[in-house]
Amino acid sequence: MIAGMVQAASRAPSAHNRQPWRFHVVRDAPNKARLATAMGDRLRADRSKDGDDSEAIRQDVARSSARINGAPALIAVCLTLEDMDTYQDSRRNDAEYLMAVQSTAMAAQLLLLKAQVEGLGACWMCAPLFCADTVKAALELPASWQPQGLMLLGWPAEPGRVRERKPLAEIVTGIKLP
Repeated sequence: MIAGMVQAASRAPSAHNRQPWRFHVVRDAPNKARLATAMGDRLRADRSKDGDDSEAIRQDVARSSARINGAPALIAVCLTLEDMDTYQDSRRNDAEYLMAVQSTAMAAQLLLLKAQVEGLGACWMCAPLFCADTVKAALELPASWQPQGLMLLGWPAEPGRVRERKPLAEIVTGIKLP
């Protein structure tokens, strides 16, 4: 099932068709625990530097750890710039990086859609953006891989919550809306 999800994601559109996404699947408890501990330690340190309440920090770390350890599987969604173009100026290099981010996000969206088709529950965690080096080390990812997010996967115990969405009138222009 996960192989089918990754196969679907590999078909995403990408800048220059360079396919900058990379996926690392984790299903074993020791690797999930190592990741959860490393990310929790980093979260605790960052929030402590911010002067946050210690009990709020403890609860946040515990919630994050429970999500990671409780998921039957997770996919670290990463990008690499290895095949992207490089230029003499930062303006175009910055655009190239952003194109790689957008391409990887489209692949991640296909992972989410395929999970739904398969009946899986999925939770997207952006936390790796705050601690990419920690995630890379904990999962022993290649040096060129830049973690962008974690997709937690499993069979839902109950239907997910419906989240409020902004009215179309706030996010769309150029057409008459119903």
